[in-house]
Amino acid sequence: MLEKQEILSLLRAVADGNVAPEDALLQIRESPFADLGYAKVDLHRGVRQGAAEVIYGAGKTAEQIAGILGAMGARGCRNVLVTRLSAEKAASVARSAPLDYHADAQLAIAFPAERERRGRVVVATGGTSDLPVAEEAALTAEALGSRVVRLYDVGVAGLHRLLAHLDELMSARVVVAVAGMEGALASVVGGLVDCPVIAVPTSVGYGASFGGLAALLSMLNSCASGCSVVNIDNGFGAGFLASRINLMEGAEPPHENTVS
Repeated sequence: MLEKQEILSLLRAVADGNVAPEDALLQIRESPFADLGYAKVDLHRGVRQGAAEVIYGAGKTAEQIAGILGAMGARGCRNVLVTRLSAEKAASVARSAPLDYHADAQLAIAFPAERERRGRVVVATGGTSDLPVAEEAALTAEALGSRVVRLYDVGVAGLHRLLAHLDELMSARVVVAVAGMEGALASVVGGLVDCPVIAVPTSVGYGASFGGLAALLSMLNSCASGCSVVNIDNGFGAGFLASRINLMEGAEPPHENTVS
């Protein structure tokens, strides 16, 4: 599967006379999807969006996931994300496709390959209980090519913990704020930084948190400008959006006097 940058490189090679137009056409015109019966695998997702199709593991059998990965692997897809994947399914899928599995985030990266990581995404959590959702966000952003800084357990119950990391926060291109309970972390971070903040409400909390609904409403009503909100426990969505913002062409580099 060709991605955007690969197609641009291919077209430049044609323009330079290093690749015949017929050979370039052959590489580009491959079928845009593979019909497996139970799934139509989007093989041109990387052309349109810059990243391979992501597999949502919940509700799919291990055999179905392995079949989808087989089709993608055959077309050269690398660093394919499989989200909400149980350890049991991961063990089964790993027998047919190479997987880098992270049990805490229930996320796997299939056909893992080294890639350059650029920019800076900060993923911050209110508490340790938010870590699974935060890791889903962090690993997603890393797989898509972003450099990630993790700031865990820096919630507003001990505000000094967050303020001790102002350098990391203020050098970020985007911050992902992950919190349950009342979800106040996003508003506090939004009042400190000059970059976009993606708020992720989690289902962590006592009864009146209503499974994350209280945090969701708090984040939606944030008075801090520049905050957007994803769905409850949607670490993947936050990580994907954060990486897209971070890697936008023309984005300013991090301040040079900050840690890398």
